[in-house]
Amino acid sequence: MNFSLLNIPWFPGWVDGIIFALDIIIRIVALCWIPYNRKPSVALGWLMAIFLIPYVGIVIFLVIGSRYLPKSRRERQSRMNELIRERIGNKPILGDQGHLRESDVAAAILNYRLGSLPMAGGNRFSLLPDNHEAMKVMARAVDEAEEYVHFEFYIVAYDSSSAPLLDALFRAHARGVKVHILIDHMGSVGYPGYAQLVKRLDREGVSWRRMLPLRPWRGEYQRPDLRNHRKILVIDGEVGFSGSQNIIDRSYNKRANLRKDLAWKDLMLDIRGPMVAELNALFISDWYAETGDLLLDEVDQDLPSLDSGVMAQAVPSGPGFETENNLRLINHLIYNAERRIIICSPYFVPDDSLKMALTTAAQSGIDITLIVCAKGDKFFPHFGQRSYYAGLLQMGVKIQLYPAPTVLHTKFMLVDDDVSLIGSSNMDQRSFSLNLEVSMLILDPQINAEVDELARQYIEVCDEVDYAQWLRRPLYTKATENVCRLTSALL
Repeated sequence: MNFSLLNIPWFPGWVDGIIFALDIIIRIVALCWIPYNRKPSVALGWLMAIFLIPYVGIVIFLVIGSRYLPKSRRERQSRMNELIRERIGNKPILGDQGHLRESDVAAAILNYRLGSLPMAGGNRFSLLPDNHEAMKVMARAVDEAEEYVHFEFYIVAYDSSSAPLLDALFRAHARGVKVHILIDHMGSVGYPGYAQLVKRLDREGVSWRRMLPLRPWRGEYQRPDLRNHRKILVIDGEVGFSGSQNIIDRSYNKRANLRKDLAWKDLMLDIRGPMVAELNALFISDWYAETGDLLLDEVDQDLPSLDSGVMAQAVPSGPGFETENNLRLINHLIYNAERRIIICSPYFVPDDSLKMALTTAAQSGIDITLIVCAKGDKFFPHFGQRSYYAGLLQMGVKIQLYPAPTVLHTKFMLVDDDVSLIGSSNMDQRSFSLNLEVSMLILDPQINAEVDELARQYIEVCDEVDYAQWLRRPLYTKATENVCRLTSALL
């Protein structure tokens, strides 16, 4: 009987032996190679993919298996880090630190060693919790620009909601202000209004670049799922904005979203003080990484710090760094909490260290509340995160589900009464490892109270998950969640 792989009588039988041997070699090499310097969960996910679909799996791994940006980009990031350290005299904290707790000082030192940006006083923050109104506030700030505007966002498209801000950028360029724009390529491409924006940017001669472009026909290629997820706007080094929001209508202009009445809810920060210079330093770093052009005439030579005002620190993270900066900070904050923790994130797919930190804190008597979407906009991440709920609930973590059709896209973490972490980073392994992110660590009771009030407003409309009832969900739902969980380390 002919057992040829292709089941063709004239197909040489010895080819089956070669294919079988190649399959075994791929599995052995993968088993020895993939676990090196990877988290066990990530390594296991890749090994399962390769063992189940060996040829397809190994090709996918070769395309997207590394969490790091190309070496040349990481070297540029390292040079920028060294430049920043030199300019601030290698000090992790600027200004009076006598009032800081030991855990706050440790957090500042940790962030500085990983991200090179110091903690500094003299800051002021205002919350902008409405997407469309936030774009109008940013537009007014751009209209007052005199020297330069630095604009960096993950998703940008021209529509009736984003027009006030984007038109302000064009007006600034027309009156001679230096306008530099960074837009993530794969994040924005395909959204209605993006192609129109690109044509106008080119037509009006605005200085702009695609971040992490994926255009192999132009020699532009890197791992396709490494993205720049940061949201940064800096005007003249005096005013800054950052947070979770993209520059697009809250419906994201997709027909399916409009049909389902989906609307994104975000949180942006209006920033004044030294943190504006830190956001600007991040923009300069990203512009340098994309273009090789160092905008030294548009960067603050000194980082001022005042003993009055709010102490804060920008926290950059992503595949341009050698470690997961944001995850390390989050775990540090959890382990040093004394009373309560509130986390708001649209995507919550914890790695083992974060899950252990949260459940340990909960079992230690810390009041922990997690605010997530009742219905996510992405199938695999949404069902993957649901697979973690039972274990968290069992250990005492409270889970609040924000009702559809709103996609609660706000990302923050509150610890006790004076620590806030607000930014672009989700609580998932993509934001920890694959996306360039920026968060703002703020040490201030007033800001904490304002974000706490926002969390209270969210929780008022949420449905709290009951552990016993959650366990009774249908078996097919549990099976879907478990399958999606297997992808959480890879997607």
